[in-house]
Amino acid sequence: MHVVLYQPEIPPNTGNIIRICANTGAALHLIRPLGFDWDDKRMRRAGLDYHDFTQVTLHDSLEACEQLLSKSRWFAMTTKGSRNFAEIAFDAADVVLFGPETRGLPDEVLARWPQERKLRIPMQAPSRSINLANSVAITLYEAWRQRGYDGIL
Repeated sequence: MHVVLYQPEIPPNTGNIIRICANTGAALHLIRPLGFDWDDKRMRRAGLDYHDFTQVTLHDSLEACEQLLSKSRWFAMTTKGSRNFAEIAFDAADVVLFGPETRGLPDEVLARWPQERKLRIPMQAPSRSINLANSVAITLYEAWRQRGYDGIL
């Protein structure tokens, strides 16, 4: 699978996501501008030594990433989605797009996908959002579970 972080802002979240991707075999794509320097020590610390076990690609734009992954099926994770992410039968080539921590995916980005490709993680009524790294973990592990934990040793 492919995880795409659109303009991530918090270095430790990205570091944790690097670890999650390493542990699930997912590739990570980061869309600039980042809210931190790529060599930020907080990101490195959170990612521990997993940077070497994760395929991370930096893109100058969402369009560049879309072009690279044009043969894949894309899903946007958003609290504005009406479809439960667990209803999707994920496959190994799918792309899951997540927005920045403080604001989520902008409307103009969400407009690129039809409503059935906008997914949400269920939450209790008063909740507004889930931490970005946790959202990636929840989504990736469900997708991996569906595929029988392919690639596990």
